[in-house]
Amino acid sequence: MPNILVVEDSPTMRQLISFAMKRISNSRVIEATDGVDALKKLSSDKIDLILCDINMPVMDGLKLVSLVRSNPSFKDIPIIMVTTEGAEEDRKRALSIGANAYLPKPIQTQELIRLVNTYLPDSAD
Repeated sequence: MPNILVVEDSPTMRQLISFAMKRISNSRVIEATDGVDALKKLSSDKIDLILCDINMPVMDGLKLVSLVRSNPSFKDIPIIMVTTEGAEEDRKRALSIGANAYLPKPIQTQELIRLVNTYLPDSAD
């Protein structure tokens, strides 16, 4: 049963992503409002995949990715960045510090689900 951590400071966006994730069979969605909150959730739950926004207060998505990647316990968790930043720079930076994939907003739900499924362990569909 995959645990998906959704890290997004906008309640509306967080809800939208969480709702989409609930369509993945047996998945459990854990929500975090920023990078600091996400780290707390990571240490208390077994997370299988992280969906993370880039622009957030307190700790942004890029900082979170680098912290996750430098932690031996979390370094293999797939991370998908979801962001309004269509900027090529941000995309390159996210991928260069260890994000697995990048999805620009506005999000296409089907595309998001398909992408997440490619990173989840044996999601029998």
